[in-house]
Amino acid sequence: MPTTHFGYETVEEQDKARRVRGVFDSVATRYDLMNDLMSLGLHRWWKHCAVMAANVQPGAQALDIAAGTGDLAHAFAKRAGPTGTVVHTDINEAMLRVGRDRMIDAGAVQPSVACDAEKLPFPDARFDVVSVAFGLRNMTHKDVALREMARVLKKGGKLLVLEFSRVVRPLRKAYDLYSFNVLPRLGKWVAGDEASYRYLAESIRMHPDQEELKALMKQNGFGHVDFHNLTGGVVALHVGIRCD
Repeated sequence: MPTTHFGYETVEEQDKARRVRGVFDSVATRYDLMNDLMSLGLHRWWKHCAVMAANVQPGAQALDIAAGTGDLAHAFAKRAGPTGTVVHTDINEAMLRVGRDRMIDAGAVQPSVACDAEKLPFPDARFDVVSVAFGLRNMTHKDVALREMARVLKKGGKLLVLEFSRVVRPLRKAYDLYSFNVLPRLGKWVAGDEASYRYLAESIRMHPDQEELKALMKQNGFGHVDFHNLTGGVVALHVGIRCD
């Protein structure tokens, strides 16, 4: 049976998606609060950078994958306007419900779809912009997911991948201390879930670094890829263009 990683643990491939869903089922109701606490609010700036790079235009068709509580989807919807469409998707229905309700409360009525990024239920060349923020590292077959993202993009369309990455060397010791000691305790105190936030720290270390992810995107449908380090490489924003 093929295996993959779930944090530092080796699991069967078919079991990873279920376990990732379990993590986000556990933290869905405290997800936004935990994001603010564990990033000291920086996640809002990171997402703002992604929104600026996306440059969604009025009337645009956009897809936000692993959209969670909908920060990017909501920001895109405001820019796409009434003539555009922003589809908010997640494999985890608990997260999707939280995001859908938040967008409705804010007056943004956009379609929400529960789906697997490796099997997107959309036709070829459907979207101008596709985004995935803090979700790619949880996918079992990142290459398959990236090919699907390229497939649903129009020629010249843009993919934005916002993800935790490899920090610059002077910050690594302090970042490791925070990730493996402070973060799980914070998860236990605030969300009542230490294990999920330990998985978060481990999953970041198992994710491809900046150059590796750039190469993976170029191998799976994107002719031009750039990345931008944010906060010393704690997060990287990769921007890929579908050129074929």
